[in-house]
Amino acid sequence: MGRRRGSAGADRADSAAWVWWDALRARRQGPEAIRLRQQERLAELVAFAREHSAYYRRLYQDLPERVDDVTSLPVTDKRELMAHFDEVVTDPAVTLEAVQAFVADPARIGERFTGKYLVATTGGTTGRRGIFVLDDRNWTVASGLMSIMGRTWLSWRDLARMVARGARFAALIATGGHFLAVATSTREKREKPRRHRMLGLFSVHEPLPDLVARLNSFDPAYMLGYASVLRLLAGEQEAGRLHLRPVLVVSTAEGLPADDRSRMERAFGAVVREVYGCTETGYAAYSCARGWLHLLDDWVIVEAVDADHRPVPPGTESHTVLMTNLANRVQPIIRYDVGDRVLVRPGPCECGDPAPAIRVQGRASDVLTFPAADGQGRVTVPPLALGTVVDRTPGVELFQVVQTAPAVLRVRLLAATGSDPEQVWGAVLTGMTGLLTGLGLAHVTVERAAEGPEQTAGGKYRTVVPLPV
Repeated sequence: MGRRRGSAGADRADSAAWVWWDALRARRQGPEAIRLRQQERLAELVAFAREHSAYYRRLYQDLPERVDDVTSLPVTDKRELMAHFDEVVTDPAVTLEAVQAFVADPARIGERFTGKYLVATTGGTTGRRGIFVLDDRNWTVASGLMSIMGRTWLSWRDLARMVARGARFAALIATGGHFLAVATSTREKREKPRRHRMLGLFSVHEPLPDLVARLNSFDPAYMLGYASVLRLLAGEQEAGRLHLRPVLVVSTAEGLPADDRSRMERAFGAVVREVYGCTETGYAAYSCARGWLHLLDDWVIVEAVDADHRPVPPGTESHTVLMTNLANRVQPIIRYDVGDRVLVRPGPCECGDPAPAIRVQGRASDVLTFPAADGQGRVTVPPLALGTVVDRTPGVELFQVVQTAPAVLRVRLLAATGSDPEQVWGAVLTGMTGLLTGLGLAHVTVERAAEGPEQTAGGKYRTVVPLPV
């Protein structure tokens, strides 16, 4: 399918500088320019998938020749794409058997699969592991969009300070697997050692005192990591054991509550922001000073939908969110059910950014279900309800609520430095039992775990873990 002269130019995304320039130009031209880019890129992606993927060719066989309206396409999910892996991918050299053998070898993290592609696995927090193959175009777009986000977040003075500080970048990442952050960072350091000599990789699995010592020695100007890990580091900074002066701190992969952001800003004296996305789709949104996540919708399509995959109006919490990655061609991700529940902002954001904005409310898969007190029916509780009660309790540094039986919750708790663990636990117990009683769930037992919060294989801390289905 030929591209019209003056179209979005999706096929020209061969350098991060071009992506940055085009995204900047689109934002200056206004929402209509972004919409046209999105439509053209979607039409090109669908045409490419139909031509090169047996799965999508079959899935789209009854659709018109040109598709530029994402809502006319069927929904996909991780289960479906993993079950049909060899048919989904557009390069015959990429097979599930070969990729599985590749990711089974930790020595090959960051190496190019078949000499071309980056391979990343998801940590399985939703109960199903995913394997995703990403082409260079996908990484080029991600790099260009990161430049757009950085320019949005930082003033020229901030940028000058970052350069003056040596522009050292600390990536706090999960190691020991082919997770996106470690695979990307390892490949960059290997292939561009001079350019990335100021990139420091820090494992979130290492003991906290060791992590603190290494960060003090590295002294980053820019730091990126999971919100739960950054929260721990803020505590170390407040306690005087960590001595960092970053210009920018970015939270990724986990939600960043407003209170945590304010605390990190005070502790580090830095601009603190958040990026939203996933391994499958890359960066989808970036936070503003008001705490909203503004969509990068010229390269990722985000749809807030109900349980039947119908659009929900702004101001209404969605059941899930569908995402379409307009950059990656080797393993197309189109109308992919991510599982997050989001709220679309009804109206312009006070920050002045015209891009649509969302807030992530949690994962659909994290909703807790309990038997009703009378034994008739079930009662569901969103994870945000329980999580907020625990998170706002003074003295809580990190927590994890695990449903271990239909009517039993086990709380893994890490108290903040200087607080009384017994008092913190008592306050958490009071808050949780009060909430449950108010929901008609007084029969649900809340018990204290001897162990602390546990990381997933991907290095994250799930705050609420429902009973496995």
